[in-house]
This record gives sequence, C-alpha cells and structure tokens, in this order.
Amino acid sequence: MNKPHVIPVQDYRAYRISPESTNRLALVFDPESVHFSIAYYIEIFDVGGQTSPHRHQHQFAIETFFVLKGEGVAICDGEEVALRSGDTLLVPPTGVHGIRNTGAERLYTLTVMVPNEDFAELIRNGIPVELDAEDLAVLQREPTLP
Repeated sequence: MNKPHVIPVQDYRAYRISPESTNRLALVFDPESVHFSIAYYIEIFDVGGQTSPHRHQHQFAIETFFVLKGEGVAICDGEEVALRSGDTLLVPPTGVHGIRNTGAERLYTLTVMVPNEDFAELIRNGIPVELDAEDLAVLQREPTLP
C-alpha cells in the first residue's frame, strides 16, 4: 500500500562512518525505511570537518546537497566552489567529490543520493552517535516571519 512516510527529527538515527570521521550523518529515509533506492540524510560537518574525496560507481548516481546552515567548499574533479546557507549542489555521476566545512560553525546539509548504492547501509554500519542540542535547534528551527 502506498502511503506517506513522516519521520520526526527525534527518530533520526545518526552515525559516524568511522572513528576518524569529522562529520555525522543522520538518516532520514533509506531503502530499509521506505523500500526505494534512496539515501536521504542530514550531514553535519564539525568545524574543519570534511568528507574524503570519493566517487560513486553507478553511472546514474546523483547526489545533491542543500545547505541548511553554515559555509564550506565543495570539490568535484578538482574544481572548487563555495557553499553557504541556501545553496544547492548537484554532484555529477562518477565525479570525484568531497565537501569541507570552512566556517566557524558546524555545516549542515540535507543530502539525497539516488540510487542508494549501499550508502545508507554503510552509514548504518558506522558508529551510532546522538544529535546534540545544537543539531536539534538547527533541524527543528521554526521559521521567522517578517
């Protein structure tokens, strides 16, 4: 049966992929929860944090990042672009890419990868961590009206 899936922020499961990771990933939707080949997560980069340069193997794998808060630099196939709150980045299939937090605060991105390519499974096999008060304040922020 098709029905909408709603996941409250309190139910996000967050992980570090390895003990050396300087970012955390909070899974929102993944193949285990919605039965589609998608990895939809909040990526939280500590100050100075980054992802290691990597490439997705599927020729159709698209990864997008919407910057919720903070600033950083995205690198794709040697080209650097600045990122800040409100920007959206699309990484082309098979491009070698990574993101680095260049700001004085944490960098938060809403990240979607389609197809999943077992990325959600890699995240879930990482080290469980908790979202702290700062994370929850960013993710639960009420919009301000003029």
